[in-house]
Amino acid sequence: METTTRQPGVRVPLIDEEHAQGRTAELYEKIKQVTGLPFVPDMFRLTSTNPRLLEVVLAGYGGVFGGDTLPRQLKELISAWTSKLNGCPYCVGTHSWFLSEFGGSDELIDAMETATTAEELPVDERTMPLMQLVTKVSTGAYKITDADWEKAAAAGWSEAEMLEAVFTASLFAFINRMVDATGLGSSVTRSRIARLADE
Repeated sequence: METTTRQPGVRVPLIDEEHAQGRTAELYEKIKQVTGLPFVPDMFRLTSTNPRLLEVVLAGYGGVFGGDTLPRQLKELISAWTSKLNGCPYCVGTHSWFLSEFGGSDELIDAMETATTAEELPVDERTMPLMQLVTKVSTGAYKITDADWEKAAAAGWSEAEMLEAVFTASLFAFINRMVDATGLGSSVTRSRIARLADE
């Protein structure tokens, strides 16, 4: 029988890796493969008592980070920036760490703490229209216009790249809200992944 634990401040029970069984254990192994980490991040464990939901979270995450339509560094930038806009420091820290692992500059990572608009991000002219587009996913997706898409396309982004960028921002809007609603985002100051930077 699977044993759940209660992490202080988190509103849902979590299944520890050593206690996972059946489908949950299988998904935990897939999560470690997809993330390249030796442990299952707590964000995934939020849905560990319901493998059906855990599978959905893993499918979304794997769909974004398992593909090569956009470079990994850019997807991590979009993930960290979206999390910043959505007020989820827990996810900002996590994906700033990944951003650094995939070649993000110190200047770019520092901007995650100080920037309040896409225009303040130290990115090149081609990337800026894409970041402006994904910013609107969090600040008012209903305000996105054909002109926003056309501006990104004119900068050289393909339809497939723009779709993946918007999907990534949308996925992290979901993840940010799940992390915060369940209390994970406020239960610890930094995720286990973000703490890897100290090692």
